[in-house]
Amino acid sequence: MNRDTVPTLVRRAFPTEFRSEERDGGKLPLLRGHAAVFNSLSEDMGGWRERMSPGCFEGLLASPDIFSLWNHLPEFIIAATADGSLELSEDNVGLLSVADPMDTQTIRDLVVTPIRQGKVRKMSFAFDVPVGGAEWVIEEGVDIRVIHRVGRLYDVSPVTFPAYPGTDISART
Repeated sequence: MNRDTVPTLVRRAFPTEFRSEERDGGKLPLLRGHAAVFNSLSEDMGGWRERMSPGCFEGLLASPDIFSLWNHLPEFIIAATADGSLELSEDNVGLLSVADPMDTQTIRDLVVTPIRQGKVRKMSFAFDVPVGGAEWVIEEGVDIRVIHRVGRLYDVSPVTFPAYPGTDISART
């Protein structure tokens, strides 16, 4: 396997649960879910798989430059860490995302409605890995890239078609 072909910026989706939580005052619901799940193998990525280690996001989650985007598309911003509408943390499951979505008709129609209706049940994230932030291991004859440290987290996104078909995201009121 030629590891030089592994892309710098990668987007991943993992099994997760995503909820919308109703709030008072007619505001859009909070969108809550895990964009990454620790110690869980990805699907086959073309001859190799990947696993995120607990703590791999340490020191990154307070960055003002992380967004929640629809399907990783920068023209559809849902929330951002810069204004506090996106809060990120690591818990015992993985990378927890809580987004207070922008109250626009586009976000209501494109994002909130399909999540509420259970049509979109998956989440993903875009990141890069610094030199020395990952190691390659072989388990049961399969190359696995174990991510110990993420260099930069770009976005956490509800997605329609994730790189990981086994993801799970749900909307509940």
